[in-house]
Amino acid sequence: MRGEAIFLTGFPGFIAGRLVKRLAESGARFLLLVQPSFTERARHDITRIAEETGTPESHFRIIEGDITRPHLGMEPSELEAARAETTTLFHLAAIYDLAVAGDVARLVNVEGTRNVNLFARTLKNLRRYHYVSTCYVAGKRKGLILESELRHDAGFRNHYEETKYLAEIEVDELKRELPVTIHRPAVVCGDSRTGETAKYDGVYYLIQYLRMRPRLLSLINIGNYKVRLNLVPVDFVVEAMTALARDERAAGATVQLADPEPLTTHDLFEEIARQLSGRSSRLTVPPKLVRPSLMLPFSPTLTGLPHAGVPYFFLDQTYDTTRARQLLEPHGVWCPPFPTYVNALIDFVERHPKL
Repeated sequence: MRGEAIFLTGFPGFIAGRLVKRLAESGARFLLLVQPSFTERARHDITRIAEETGTPESHFRIIEGDITRPHLGMEPSELEAARAETTTLFHLAAIYDLAVAGDVARLVNVEGTRNVNLFARTLKNLRRYHYVSTCYVAGKRKGLILESELRHDAGFRNHYEETKYLAEIEVDELKRELPVTIHRPAVVCGDSRTGETAKYDGVYYLIQYLRMRPRLLSLINIGNYKVRLNLVPVDFVVEAMTALARDERAAGATVQLADPEPLTTHDLFEEIARQLSGRSSRLTVPPKLVRPSLMLPFSPTLTGLPHAGVPYFFLDQTYDTTRARQLLEPHGVWCPPFPTYVNALIDFVERHPKL
């Protein structure tokens, strides 16, 4: 990526920040679109990234703006400069909230992406447009989800899924005009080496649940033998996107950044329980009893799992990773199995009970 001028939205978010650091190591320069309320934090992060990578701070330029506004909210001079300099575009900015209101999700995820698409069309030196979507554009579909599949009428569990789906449709259409790569991560968790994360959701609901009383709660497995929760550590996601950014074969591709062999929620429970209590469960509760119990009004208070997160522990979906594997294997990039890094996730939670 040496010599590339990367325009990136979503900084200083958790994935975006790590991606900028990784790409900076390869010599890229950055134009970082940052909401004004995050400017100070962005400056702090740039200083840290520059020090850690040995990159001059002059390689990072903050541009205050907002994807929900025309021309991404940039001043005319900044817009003109960005159009002239940008060679690679990364669009990560989005609302990642399962309980987000519909109007907010549409404004940020759909209208915001439309604005980024319009900006992409004006980039004369564009080599690649990378859009970060999600495996959950599959909505309520069941069974095997192919990377080549997108449109469906199965419905969605929430506005997050629906608006990411609508946004991806528009980016996918743009493949006819521009060199686009669509990245679909599964449930992103902490770093597989350090356990570092920015928030506790997804598998962390299960970790926090068992941490309340590990010796007692580990006895009764509330997972499912058939349903799998697809987890990917953030370092894998970042390394995959970095590899695809410099691989011309990825132009025009949609890749699902997912674990090719995800564990069932029953086995996830077992792995976490063994780490926390040193033993496996003695009894498994039938799924037909677990899900209704988790949807009771008082359940989130007792378990820590919000109602919006419940469906993802009962999701009958498998994500094909054929194209991702073909592209990533030559770069030596693969998703590590959950048992190899569960201890890192738990150790981080133990050291940082609250974020």
